[in-house]
Amino acid sequence: MSLLENAKNLPKGVWALGFVSLFMDASSELVHSLLPALFVSLGVSMAAVGFIEGVAEATASITKLFSGAISDWLGKRKLLAIIGYGLAAITKPLFPLAQSVEVLFAARFIDRIGKGIRGAPRDALIADITRPENRGAAYGLRQSLDAAGAFIGPLLAIALMALLSDNISLVLWFALIPAVLCMLFLVFGVEESDTTPAIKDKIAKSGPLAHLGEFSKLNTGYWLIVAIGGLFALARFSVAFLSLRAIDLGLPIGLSPLVLVAMMVVFSLSSYPVGVLADHMDRRLLLVLGFFALILSELVLASAQNYVVAMIGVAIWGIHLGLTQGLLSTLVAANAPDHLRGTAFGIFNLVNGLALLFASLVAGIVWQMFGASMAFYAGAAFATAALLLLLLSFRSQHWV
Repeated sequence: MSLLENAKNLPKGVWALGFVSLFMDASSELVHSLLPALFVSLGVSMAAVGFIEGVAEATASITKLFSGAISDWLGKRKLLAIIGYGLAAITKPLFPLAQSVEVLFAARFIDRIGKGIRGAPRDALIADITRPENRGAAYGLRQSLDAAGAFIGPLLAIALMALLSDNISLVLWFALIPAVLCMLFLVFGVEESDTTPAIKDKIAKSGPLAHLGEFSKLNTGYWLIVAIGGLFALARFSVAFLSLRAIDLGLPIGLSPLVLVAMMVVFSLSSYPVGVLADHMDRRLLLVLGFFALILSELVLASAQNYVVAMIGVAIWGIHLGLTQGLLSTLVAANAPDHLRGTAFGIFNLVNGLALLFASLVAGIVWQMFGASMAFYAGAAFATAALLLLLLSFRSQHWV
């Protein structure tokens, strides 16, 4: 079956959620692509960048734990998605108004809370409405549209920066437009699944301790996927460092959004084909290829002598994301009971967020103390160690 035929067979709700992701990512990445320039203009240190980005992403992941569990409790996903996307939308004006690192931190923090609230319920909803044999394609498609929005945003940033004479604050106001479109599409284009079982119904019948007993149904295969996802997060850090590396090697600040564009174009183009492959081949091979791509990317970024070479490393970074992100979601869905999918995605994202926080903090400190190259060499070394642990895990009988 061709990629197009696979896409046509996916539920309309998957497409709708994909376009919701596209609009919000266009909005968020328009902002995010200009953050390194804002960091530079405000004189923010590399260690502070690592702290801001790490805490922001960890906040999103921690919030996903609670929102995922609540969506299981209620047996509803869409309401939480609306709250999460809505919170992200209404905080967009904070970014153009920011005149200090404290305001930037607050804006990123609140925006990521919104991301955290919507993430796990949305991912669980995709599994609720998709047949198991098509889930790789479903998560790959959503990830592909999500990544498309993530490069549309920076392209808009580049064009608007050129038209508005590099007036960053003015450009950031335009992020409100796709954010509003996202909300309209979500409210009117996505239907709640009517088949999601609710934990509260089970507890009502068997007592309050039943909730604790339900977690025993998260099996060894699920926890293996959580561990592997955490290893991936520990082996990389915030993509803000990719932009800062390119700027450090001579890329003009006004063109810094090109870094995210390059990464997300590759990410978008690779995610859906990888998702289809994940439905028809050994998924372990795709994870190994993802680790190899991450190691190669960090070595290229570490040794680059100019921003052109750095952009090659950025593109390879996008390949690694395309090989792994949708696939990991597919594996979580495959190993989680129906009524615990939200919780399962929440725990998975919590572990990833904490690992990313640690990785970003370490990268910022290493960069500030020893230079940019050493930060990326350290990432490559850790990714190599993580790959070896992944290969050892193949002896387990719990792979799906």
